[in-house]
Amino acid sequence: MAVARPTFSSDNIVIKSPNDRRLYRLIQLDNGLCALLVHDPEIYADGPLEPSQTPENGDDDGGEEEDDEDGEEEGDYCEDDEGDEDDEEDDEDDDNEEEEKKADKGASQTKKAAAAMCVGMGSFSDPIEAQGLAHFLEHMLFMGSTDFPDENEYDSYLSKHGGSSNAYTETEHTCYHFEVKREFLRGALTRFSQFFVSPLVKTEAMEREVLAVDSEFNQVLQNDACRLQQLQCHTSAPGHSFNRFFWGNKKSLIDAMEKGINLREQILKLYSHYYHGGLMKLVVIGGESLDVLENWVLELFGNVKKSPQVKPVLRMEVPIWKAGKLYKLEAVKDVHILDLSWTLPCLRQDYLKKSEDYLSHLIGHEGRGSLHFFLKAKGWVTSISAGVGDEGMHRSSIAYIFVISIHLTDSGLEKIFEIISFVYQYLKLLHQVSPQEWIFKELQDIGAMEFRFAEEQPQDDYAAELAGNLLVYPAEHVIYGEYAYEVWDEERIKCVLGFFKPENMRIDVVSKSITKSQDFHYEPWFGSRYTEEDISPSLMELWKDPPEIDVSLHLPSKNEFIPCDFSIRADNAYNDLTNLSAPRCILDEPLMKFWYKLDKTFIVPRANTYFRITLKGGYDTVKSCLLTELFIRLLKDELNEIIYQASVAKLETSLSFVSDKLELKVYGFNDKLPILLSKVLAIAKSFSPSDDRFKVIKENTERTLKNTNMKPLNHSSYLRLQVLCEHLWDVDEKLCLLNDLSLADLKAFIPKLLSQLYIEGLCHGNLLEEEARNISNIFRVNFSSVQPLPIEMRHEEHVLFLPSGANLVRDVSVKNKLETNSVVELYFQIEPDVGIESTKLKALIDLFDEIVEEPIFNQLRTKEQLGYVVECSPRITYRIHGFCFCVQSSKFNPVYLQGRIENFINGLEELLNGLDDESFENYKSGLIAKLLEKDPSLAYETNRFWGQIVDRRYMFDLSVKEAEELRSIHKIDVINWYKTYMQQSSPKCRRLAVRVWGCNTDLKEAETQPKSVQVITDPAAFKKSSKFYPSIC
Repeated sequence: MAVARPTFSSDNIVIKSPNDRRLYRLIQLDNGLCALLVHDPEIYADGPLEPSQTPENGDDDGGEEEDDEDGEEEGDYCEDDEGDEDDEEDDEDDDNEEEEKKADKGASQTKKAAAAMCVGMGSFSDPIEAQGLAHFLEHMLFMGSTDFPDENEYDSYLSKHGGSSNAYTETEHTCYHFEVKREFLRGALTRFSQFFVSPLVKTEAMEREVLAVDSEFNQVLQNDACRLQQLQCHTSAPGHSFNRFFWGNKKSLIDAMEKGINLREQILKLYSHYYHGGLMKLVVIGGESLDVLENWVLELFGNVKKSPQVKPVLRMEVPIWKAGKLYKLEAVKDVHILDLSWTLPCLRQDYLKKSEDYLSHLIGHEGRGSLHFFLKAKGWVTSISAGVGDEGMHRSSIAYIFVISIHLTDSGLEKIFEIISFVYQYLKLLHQVSPQEWIFKELQDIGAMEFRFAEEQPQDDYAAELAGNLLVYPAEHVIYGEYAYEVWDEERIKCVLGFFKPENMRIDVVSKSITKSQDFHYEPWFGSRYTEEDISPSLMELWKDPPEIDVSLHLPSKNEFIPCDFSIRADNAYNDLTNLSAPRCILDEPLMKFWYKLDKTFIVPRANTYFRITLKGGYDTVKSCLLTELFIRLLKDELNEIIYQASVAKLETSLSFVSDKLELKVYGFNDKLPILLSKVLAIAKSFSPSDDRFKVIKENTERTLKNTNMKPLNHSSYLRLQVLCEHLWDVDEKLCLLNDLSLADLKAFIPKLLSQLYIEGLCHGNLLEEEARNISNIFRVNFSSVQPLPIEMRHEEHVLFLPSGANLVRDVSVKNKLETNSVVELYFQIEPDVGIESTKLKALIDLFDEIVEEPIFNQLRTKEQLGYVVECSPRITYRIHGFCFCVQSSKFNPVYLQGRIENFINGLEELLNGLDDESFENYKSGLIAKLLEKDPSLAYETNRFWGQIVDRRYMFDLSVKEAEELRSIHKIDVINWYKTYMQQSSPKCRRLAVRVWGCNTDLKEAETQPKSVQVITDPAAFKKSSKFYPSIC
């Protein structure tokens, strides 16, 4: 068949960074489809494959393993804006537990190929009578096509060839993307293209996928950010495009069918209207030449339907919300959030001016003179963010929604109207001083340096980003558009500022502390309780023109952290040691140990400096743990102004508490990095907390502890670690103790905490060895009077040694009494990560995961529809190998879920025995490709090195060694491993089932247990009589 020629083609249209070695070609097919082809020379950096190594036509149809979507991306419609502070505790104790699918990948050899398709239609196009239909359509495209009728053919192919896929539905577009081992791009594209040519949309698959959509909705049912967004939709003007239920669920879709609507016809109608070339933007990233990629796209996507340029018709002629209203939404978590929203016109065409970004930079600033600095000093707020969100409702062709989101203290909740008054004082200040070109110039310089030295991201993420950008930017600015501050337009900024009026403002308060006596309304889809109040006309008038501006409010000072020196250190480094592929130890003293590696791979003026500072007695008791946590939170609070200013200049700082260690990371453009580090350490050594900040941070800590484990998946992980770790201080115990702690307690504790330290650090990137040693001297100068902390005084964590044949169960109810989701985590303990056999053991575990990941998803989610989350993965808990199976469900109780997991595990011997040699080798080579995949950026490489340091493994080429071990592993090795550690007849099968019971289940059903099961009711008492592994890290 003759392949048509493109109607347009250009190799020079896309503006790219001078450091970007990729080649770009934009083509348009005669069906209207626009495709951006990307040749990445690093995909075949070792030279193109010989014809004998390339699958014929890029296809490999062997094997019948089944799978479904890898799981859609979370947050399709809402971002969880409840702030990091609410999630810190959830993450804290997982620090030494690695999810092996994400760890130690990449030893610098190959890169994957990828593709993405964005279709310019999303949930705004849902018919009123079938809400959630666009999202449902996205699910159904995975369920087979005319050429590939098996429901799971696409994902099965990707899974066998080191790939993965994902998709999401936005308000105005739907995006599908995948990545795959480089030589299988053609085969993946062949299957992918059929989504947009001839999907089957089978009736029997629809019945199951409605349940998958419903399970996905149940994932966010208790999410405050999503509940708020749906309230904003519910209270928008009738007939407006916002007045929708974007997620879709069983009720919205099944109800449509019960009303006589043929859902399949509706899906095909939506597909027919909008899934045509004129609304499609395709991106393909491969190692093949642009000509080869073009021929593939012309052949495979040439059959996409040609259609007139029909674009979704959006309803936008009325204001979105009623003016002068205050909405109060009852929160799930213990939070107080004030959101102020203003409707702006769509500013998409003004992307070179970025007026809204200029305003968000000032309104959301955290330096002296800012709203944040001023309101924080009053003890009313803990954080402020401002701007137009990147997604969905906030940035659409209908309007831009500019939001100031303010996290309040208890006292701030009582001062909402005063806070809004100060917001309008600051807005009046911006009117009075006029837009400042020097501020725009700072943003311009930062954007320019980010564009010039942009760090790469995973290939499928990059493909999806480019495809989305093709929908909003002209082709030449598909990369540059988001960085560009090209045009200074003072009048345009004033014009946009003019929309910040009280009569154009929506006020939302999200809090648990809503007066219970008020008359509640109910949002119908989430069932959220809310009130609607009128704002008094006198307040609206006051906000319209504040009589004064507080003298503490002013514009920020010039940013001292914007870098000037972008020279590359590797250009002038000729020492043989600089060519090493791994960090080397350049300092090993009683007080500190430093690792160093000069970057010669990414060649960017960035550096990442990571440190773990072990504190004396920081984790000895619950009280010392809590005091250490308060100290670190107060230190972060004290450092905020400096840290924020540096972060604007893309020099980031992170402080966190890990066991008895303060983990400090300073990373970004390296020019001003030593200056920032010096300031941080100087404040840290002499810092003394004040009474007013102590009260605020203590209150915030209490709120964080109360919110810990509200999500069932976090709760189950926490409960598993609570059983496995000898010292994991209980959240509820910490909460009880917190109330009794005083500032005097903390001030007495800090000198002891800092009296003896041990520091281990890594300096990696655009730094000479001399500069790294100078960084070590910054520590030496600031801690000159501090004694080294001997190794025997540092905290050691011990992991429970599950006895032979152990079959343990821990049952707990959900923390949120309205949470319908239940979770089962079935954990198998394997062996310690020590000795010469450890790398082979890790290879076996990872290969088992690679083989089983697809079938478990297909069986328990796609076929049985147990719930939206069905997964398995390796676990390394303080270097003790394990393996976990996990299911979350809002429909079934944990006893049933565990039974289905066990039934699947029991059938794995048959599955493994039935695996043909070709399929087994494909899984093996796919995993090897993942292990040897090139790190996308300096940050990925640093994190891989740092993982080896904090685990005290120091095997920086672990992924290379694991790949070597994999080459000699046979199918019988995996079968024997499975029989040894997973079959209950084996004495080495040692299990722990953690079961979190949703509010719609009966915990009494857990009382009847087989005799072989040991129930853990009191983890502390259980651990007192248990054995533990020696500490490894």
